[in-house]
Amino acid sequence: MMKQLVISPRLAEKLIKKHRVRRVEVEECFYNRTGIVLEDTRAEHQTEPPTVWFIAPTHQNRLLKIVYVLNDGVVYLKTAFEPNPREKLLYLRMALGDHL
Repeated sequence: MMKQLVISPRLAEKLIKKHRVRRVEVEECFYNRTGIVLEDTRAEHQTEPPTVWFIAPTHQNRLLKIVYVLNDGVVYLKTAFEPNPREKLLYLRMALGDHL
C-alpha cells in the first residue's frame, strides 16, 4: 500500500469538475486493486520515475483508471477517470498476458 497520496489542488479541482472523481474514490481504487500495474510507454508520457496506471473499482463498483508516478513510496497522482472500452480491453489483455 502507498505511504502517501499527493494530489495537487489544481488536479483535485479538475478531477471533480471534469471527471467527477473524488480523492476517496482514488484511495478506494488503490485499496481494491487486484490487477497488475502497467507502465505508460507512450513517448509523450515518459517520466522519470515512469508513469504507471491500473484500472480498479471503487467501493461502489465504479471502475476508474488511475494514472500516477511512484517516487520513494509517495504516489503522485497524474489523473483518474472512468476508462473507455478500449482502455478496459487493453488492461484486460495486458493483465491476462493477451490470452483473451
